[in-house]
Amino acid sequence: MTHVRVLNPNTSAAMTDAVLAAARAVARPGTTVTASRSRRAPASVETHVDEVFGAAGVLEQVERGERDGVDGYVVACFGDTGLPAARELARGPVVGMTEAALQAASLLAHRFSVITMPPRTIAMTDRVVRELGLTHRCTVRAVDVSVAEIETGAGPAFDAFAREARRTLDADGAEAVVLGCAGLTDLVAGLRDALGVPVVDGVAAATTALEGLLAQGLATSRSNTWAEPAGSPTTGEVWG
Repeated sequence: MTHVRVLNPNTSAAMTDAVLAAARAVARPGTTVTASRSRRAPASVETHVDEVFGAAGVLEQVERGERDGVDGYVVACFGDTGLPAARELARGPVVGMTEAALQAASLLAHRFSVITMPPRTIAMTDRVVRELGLTHRCTVRAVDVSVAEIETGAGPAFDAFAREARRTLDADGAEAVVLGCAGLTDLVAGLRDALGVPVVDGVAAATTALEGLLAQGLATSRSNTWAEPAGSPTTGEVWG
């Protein structure tokens, strides 16, 4: 039995439930999918300060997961908060929802756009797009909706994403859309119908990508960049 754990860098229980449901909806039969959230991080990751505390929360979750015998992890935050450090700590593979979504979109369309939220998080998405070498194929846009608003209902969020998606299809020549926030799975089917192009949810993309790595018996390379650290930085007084 394969055990996949979805890591939520923030403290929101509602967001954790949403990303867990998204992962379970696409997981293979026989895969156990669980989720965890940070204990001492912000309620949402929308700033660089939030990212720092969220990344520390991801490391704490990985340490718990290793004790629980988890086989692999999905980082469920757009911008892939704490991903490189998580790869150093985890025995199995760790897949970030941003990397997975962008790579999935690149297989489906020549040009595509990420629609993230709120606008100040564009830089976080830009970082991942640049690191993957996809700046020539990907445009990053944003809607002025806070992460907290997602938890209050999909109606306003759907309208905002649909409007911005139509703009990028027309203005940027996008042929697919990536939803740039965790917890947006409920918008996918409606947006696909409304837009007529592929709409990629990062948690779903990361879950299926992780299962593929595990099925092949693949784990993170330890030869250099993501070699296991000598000691754990998350134990001791930092966590109280």
